[in-house]
Amino acid sequence: MDAALIAGILIVLLAVFTVLRAVRIVPQARAGNVERLGRYSRTLGPGLNFVIPFVDRVRPLIDLREQVVSFKPQPVITEDNLVVDIDTVLYFQVTDPRAAAYEIANFIQGVEQLTVTTLRNVVGGMDLEKTLTSRDTINSQLRGVLDEATGKWGIRVNRVEIKAIDPPRSIKEAMEKQMRAERDKRAAILTAEGFRQSQILTAEGEKQSSILRAEGERTSAILKAEGQSQAIDEVFQAVHRNDPDPKLLAYQYLQVLPQLAQGQGNTFWVIPSEITSALQGISKAFTESLPPSQATRDTTPHRDKAHSEATTAEKAAEAAIADAESTSPRQLNPAPQPF
Repeated sequence: MDAALIAGILIVLLAVFTVLRAVRIVPQARAGNVERLGRYSRTLGPGLNFVIPFVDRVRPLIDLREQVVSFKPQPVITEDNLVVDIDTVLYFQVTDPRAAAYEIANFIQGVEQLTVTTLRNVVGGMDLEKTLTSRDTINSQLRGVLDEATGKWGIRVNRVEIKAIDPPRSIKEAMEKQMRAERDKRAAILTAEGFRQSQILTAEGEKQSSILRAEGERTSAILKAEGQSQAIDEVFQAVHRNDPDPKLLAYQYLQVLPQLAQGQGNTFWVIPSEITSALQGISKAFTESLPPSQATRDTTPHRDKAHSEATTAEKAAEAAIADAESTSPRQLNPAPQPF
């Protein structure tokens, strides 16, 4: 009984183990290659699958989702003999699990090495400046070469991205100095442009101000000249309209005479020869009998008053002449007589 029980238990365990080996559950987006007696038989899809125990062997499952692989920075020499470190990211997807398992031993390593060699070929034909500004071109060329080379491995390369391009430290410092110089140059140009515009606007303003000031002075001079012209014309018309006699003109001439000695720096002035005749005319004007008129028809006291005023005016004229002759070292010379 004990031996039969042990044998039954062993048979049950063997049956359970056989069933477990015959049933394979594959998750979604996974695939498993089945080898029957060491040879590829079929590929298991997602879900419940049955295999022949001890005859079929299921290899490790392959992920069919899009995968992202980041490769470490690789040194690449540019066309101008500068070494730069390029960090790349690869996006790929397994489309044929059989080819990915049997066409290449390690497709991840194969893709990495293919990316490095292709990157060196592409970047080797560019200088540093073009390399730094042509990432889209490099990505497109890398994707085309990798997609064509990895097609037989059952892999589709969706895109290749360059994360970073690191030039040497000395090149970075030189580039920073260049960029700083460019910024300083642009700043100096903008400052000069602003100063030039300021000078132009200032000059334009001064020009307009000078023009307006000149126009104002011209208008003022014209108005002054017109005013003087009108004043002279009015005086001239008034003189000719009133017809003054020589006696009035001689009296006006005598009133202006004291103004000749008013200047502080006057050390020499000329008494015209006509002064004597002017004084004589004034004296005669006050001493002669007035023509008969309404003013001369008054009584004798009025005539006496007029005579007294004439005498006073004559004395004032003689005093003015004496004062002019006694004024300190001024030289009195008669004016030359007109021919």
